[in-house]
Amino acid sequence: MPKRILEGTIVSDKMDKTIVVKVERRVQHPIYKKFIRKSKKYHAHDEANAFKGKVGEIVRIRECRPLSRTKSWEVLGADAKA
Repeated sequence: MPKRILEGTIVSDKMDKTIVVKVERRVQHPIYKKFIRKSKKYHAHDEANAFKGKVGEIVRIRECRPLSRTKSWEVLGADAKA
């Protein structure tokens, strides 16, 4: 089964080998039919601490096995578009 890949913005890098990534998506409201933004935060594993001090940068994360109670994503790298 393929692993999901998401793209989001780094919102926190205070932990060791972990970053918090906020992923936004657009969904249509069921009644008003207007598009609204929903967001969710994911804890992603950053083995080399490569994204330390890079809050606001756009990165790609990939689903992986659970590494801790909250971490089940890993960082692929910075997005080329950003």
